[in-house]
Amino acid sequence: MSTHCQGSKSGRVTMFAGAALLALATASAVQAQEAAIPAAEDAGDGNEIIVTGSISESQAASIELKRKADNLVDIIAADAVGRFADQNSAAALSRLPAVAVQRDQGQERYIQVRGAPNRWTSVSIDGIPMIGVDEGGTTRAYRFDAVPAVLLSAMAVNKSLTSDLQAEAIVANIDLRTYSPMEQKGFHLQGDLGYGFLELGGKDQRQGSIRASWSNDHFGVVLGASHYRRKQLTDNREVGAYDANGPTVFDVRQYEVERENNGLFAAIEYEPQDGQRIYARSIYTEFKDDEQRNQYVFRLSNALSGTRTQDSGDLVGVPVRGSFNYGEYRTRNYINTIGGEYETDDGLKASVNLNYTRTENTTYLPMVQASTSGANSPSLTYDNSDPRFPIVSLYQTVIDGKTASRGAALASFDQSKVTSGALLLPLTQDTYSDSYSFKADVSKTFDRLTLSGGLLYADRDITGFTFNQSNYVVLAYHPSFNPGGYVTDKAWDTGFPLGVNFNYIDNRAMRSDIDALLARLEADGSYNPDAVPDENRYQLNERTLAGYVQGKLEFDGGQVVAGVRVERFMLDNVGTAVTEAGNVPLSAPQSYTDFFPSINARFDLTNDLVFRIAGQRGIARPSFGEIRVGSSINDTVEPGTISGGNPDLQPEYTWGLDASLEYYLPGGGIASISAFHRWVDNVLYQNQQAVGTDLYDSDGVDRSAYLLTSTFNGTSGKLYGVEFNYQQQFSFLPSPLDGLGFQGNLALLDGDFDTPTQKNIPFQGLSDTVLNTSLYYEKYGLSARVSYQWRSDWLDTLGGLGSGEYRNGYDNLDVSVRYAVNDNLTLFADATNLTDAIYMAYQGDESMPTEVEQVGRRYMFGVRFGF
Repeated sequence: MSTHCQGSKSGRVTMFAGAALLALATASAVQAQEAAIPAAEDAGDGNEIIVTGSISESQAASIELKRKADNLVDIIAADAVGRFADQNSAAALSRLPAVAVQRDQGQERYIQVRGAPNRWTSVSIDGIPMIGVDEGGTTRAYRFDAVPAVLLSAMAVNKSLTSDLQAEAIVANIDLRTYSPMEQKGFHLQGDLGYGFLELGGKDQRQGSIRASWSNDHFGVVLGASHYRRKQLTDNREVGAYDANGPTVFDVRQYEVERENNGLFAAIEYEPQDGQRIYARSIYTEFKDDEQRNQYVFRLSNALSGTRTQDSGDLVGVPVRGSFNYGEYRTRNYINTIGGEYETDDGLKASVNLNYTRTENTTYLPMVQASTSGANSPSLTYDNSDPRFPIVSLYQTVIDGKTASRGAALASFDQSKVTSGALLLPLTQDTYSDSYSFKADVSKTFDRLTLSGGLLYADRDITGFTFNQSNYVVLAYHPSFNPGGYVTDKAWDTGFPLGVNFNYIDNRAMRSDIDALLARLEADGSYNPDAVPDENRYQLNERTLAGYVQGKLEFDGGQVVAGVRVERFMLDNVGTAVTEAGNVPLSAPQSYTDFFPSINARFDLTNDLVFRIAGQRGIARPSFGEIRVGSSINDTVEPGTISGGNPDLQPEYTWGLDASLEYYLPGGGIASISAFHRWVDNVLYQNQQAVGTDLYDSDGVDRSAYLLTSTFNGTSGKLYGVEFNYQQQFSFLPSPLDGLGFQGNLALLDGDFDTPTQKNIPFQGLSDTVLNTSLYYEKYGLSARVSYQWRSDWLDTLGGLGSGEYRNGYDNLDVSVRYAVNDNLTLFADATNLTDAIYMAYQGDESMPTEVEQVGRRYMFGVRFGF
């Protein structure tokens, strides 16, 4: 057992204390002034935003909550979400200041706040902490593409923390807030239906949602459901690596993708009298991704002969490897909460919540791989003057004894010859999380002083395994299965030039035959679908006991909120080390106690000008796959090697400062500037280095000097930036121009971290510039919005000691148009990704792209209704 205080270095503590003293000193000075602004209500009390009117009304409601908040927070209302072309909550959140998204095949998935790694942002739903279990447990990042935006009433990005918020947030906590049926009396019905298409391939997309609520003075109920599905083609080109002679492979892919987001929501609330409420809420969200892979890899570095450079090549006998599958990705969340609230006229408030959440993340990719061989491997020349789109010309390969030479030009590539060395790889990964939480809060207001405190207990069981590639079937032993027999006569519908044409593989028929083959093999005992290497598996139990005390002092012209949160964290971590001598059970429990102070001060300098300053301490814990004890040990080399998790990983800790100056404009607008700085210790990075402990020792073998390939803790890092935000409707303009309005924000960011051997390594996901702008017009029943987003280049994949893969910056232009036919019916049209963005990754610089991808423009038309 240990007590951690990493990050509490004297300089940082002094600066944190200085911020607290500055806030209190300024409070004393401002308290002596006469201010015309009354004390504001706490925006963290679960206030909902229920807006059924215009963009400006929705904007004003969000800004009013920001104005009243105890901390630095940005809020987007549900109605604002409905006026963007956003299907999931990640896309909606990306409209807020300093919020960027990571996309997968064009669809928003992860949130990055202030350019930080996505693991540094925590998520809660109605104040209940949630955890992400994506990618086989190798990240705690929360998948927002599994949460439809229409299920929510509002989304809040808490950029500074108060002590009642979970401390597991280095740059932000995002609170997703669900609907309360008691906010609107009577019966209400809202929904939408939409249908559209994607430009690349002409595939279709559809959406629909409905929410019905009813309440009287004492009882309320709400039911909601949503569905979004899109079919798309994804063009993809990749280069596996570069060496001194240029690209080593050309990887040509196209995916046929069908994705669905589904959601169900229900809530019942009962208020026997004013100030008393009990409720039950249940949410189900699902993300389904069915992908067909059509992939051919020209293995340039394996050619029989020839030359290649970065710009061009002339090669003889280039093996071509094909990979095909019809795979399934699934993410499901089952979120269930019961709770109650109690409030008296003398300022006493109390609330209690019980929550059970189950999260499932599974992948099944039964992939067939095969190659060409001998004379079936074509010769080729390539022109790589535009490295994003290499142009290939194919020729026959003529083999005369031991000599191979280039023959006549080929009009096409014979895909049926991709049969050599065929393997079936049933790739899988599973992660399951069962979380039980109890949360209780109480506060009492004494004139201008409010004291509060609370408890949180969370118990989480996490089981699963990282990506398993070891379970395979040699198809040569099953000659009835011919990988080359599934080529269709339908040509790829692609927008990327290549110089050679391919036809689609019938992946559905191949999958059907694969399923039948595996069923036969399982029946005769020659295939085990559950065969996962022990070193891939993990089984963890996390228990967190947290408590906090906090005080809020209000005065004429502002307030100060200060408190401390204490968290006791306990981890049971068991697994297996696989050695040549046999399997060794391992256990690496952890337990530690941390203190997380915070202070947030707000000063109303005038009726419209607000200054805020905040300081805090936060934490980010390693993912389950990173900290697992499961490992594979090789004792036959010198020094020995180990690959797997690193159970000695420590959490990342931060001290942080935030400040903002906010000017609230007439008509519900705002102009603001904010700055932040985070000092972070124990930054995670990937590397190979000596184990340094006896954890892996067994049977008298000392493995402390073995080289472990895993995740490690760096020494220190810093992240800082400035954010600019401006929102206003131009109601001061003469009609009809008074319907114009603008929303825009710009973030300028920087940061890096150190390891024991290298300095100034950039953070993953850090774009130094993030821009979101939106120009709208709303009048005469017309609501139109043009939105533009841009982010600069960023490091995407961190390799050993700072090497890695970068992503090229990109921009997106979206247009949304709404026309209210009457009070109950609105027609809409959305056009998304009008810039037809090309997403590119590169190694070193843009002359060496490693991945180029495009999904095309999207269009949606439909109707919204409300009664």
